[in-house]
Amino acid sequence: MTGCPYAAAAAAEARATGVDARTRGERDSEWAPALDETFGSAHTDYARLRTDNPFPWSEEFGGFWAATTYEDVVSVTQDERFITSVQNVVPHVPRSSRRPPLHFDPPEHTAYREAIDPVLRRSIVARHEPEFRASADELVSGMIATGRADGVADFAAPFVVDCFASYLGVTAELARRIRDIGVRYGFAIQDMDDPVIAECSAELYEIAEDVYRRRLAEEPDPTTDLVASLHAAALDSSNHITERTAIATIRQMIVAGMAAPQAVLGSCIVHLAQDDELQSHLREHPEDLPAAIEEFLRLHAPYRVFARTPREDLVVHGRLVREREPIALVFPSANRDPEVFDDPDTFVLHRKNNSHLAFGRGAHRCPAATLGRLELLVALETLLARTRSFSLAGEVEMMNWLEYGPRSVPLRVEAR
Repeated sequence: MTGCPYAAAAAAEARATGVDARTRGERDSEWAPALDETFGSAHTDYARLRTDNPFPWSEEFGGFWAATTYEDVVSVTQDERFITSVQNVVPHVPRSSRRPPLHFDPPEHTAYREAIDPVLRRSIVARHEPEFRASADELVSGMIATGRADGVADFAAPFVVDCFASYLGVTAELARRIRDIGVRYGFAIQDMDDPVIAECSAELYEIAEDVYRRRLAEEPDPTTDLVASLHAAALDSSNHITERTAIATIRQMIVAGMAAPQAVLGSCIVHLAQDDELQSHLREHPEDLPAAIEEFLRLHAPYRVFARTPREDLVVHGRLVREREPIALVFPSANRDPEVFDDPDTFVLHRKNNSHLAFGRGAHRCPAATLGRLELLVALETLLARTRSFSLAGEVEMMNWLEYGPRSVPLRVEAR
């Protein structure tokens, strides 16, 4: 805090070394994220920021710093002095309690990952591939039957709902309800509409508790089932996980588990709909799809609002960040940093050293990366195999600040 002796000393030292040590009251807002985007327009803004002001202060959403370079994002995510327990997203979301694992830092965070990570390993996720393929095939059949479709409403959104329902062991109807509430919740966060945020969050907690109890009644295997694994951890007295925090973990994951895959898949569809040559290549060489997916993830990372806050006043990119001032980690910008990626705005199929940050970095790296990659592989493989071509048939509408990806993708679809 600026009133404490440490902060005053840190500010004095920062000024003495040429660091920008202005207080919030002395700063002007340097950037306002565009809330009415077109597909790709954000990247024009990020390129300008990386050149002119790579670590800007914004008064939007209650005030935050934006880390736009690869180096700054990686540095912050791997520095234990930056935490998530104070504020984990921009804007700040009012909450009555913390939701693990995202709102917890190591060592508390570690116990939850030890329960979550094993049931998201490749061998477990792969068991659901037949259900994923059945969903993709049915949805593409519907698109082909009409010749026109919305790449999100008719494919990406219902597909990720079906995949998540299969993995979690719930009905597709319930998963759709969760996603609908999650979208409403996301827009309420952007609007900083606290009553709607509270209403949606309460609904999601009720659903999470119901999912938790229904799954346990079926006595699932804790080595393969998320709920059962968390329940087993809650029974273990050697950690601090309780039944309540296990349910809160389910609450956190039922939203995140569908938002990011839908956003990325929607972006992949837009990208391909504008590149006939890449479409043709991937149809003829489906073995290149895994490499293409990594490049899609780099170009179209879905999240830009995950935040870290310093435990104390710290210097980032030559600027003094005060204790508890949030830093938004703009992953889509970092993934196009020309200091790390050659020709960063161009799709390069077999890009060397593609160390993108689409799944984050550090302790909070996305635990469902394997699940997300399989969803993308199945969806794109099916869409390309079943069609001769697909192209845009109207304007792409984008989601909000929280999720980087399209909300609507009008398509013309030609059967193979």
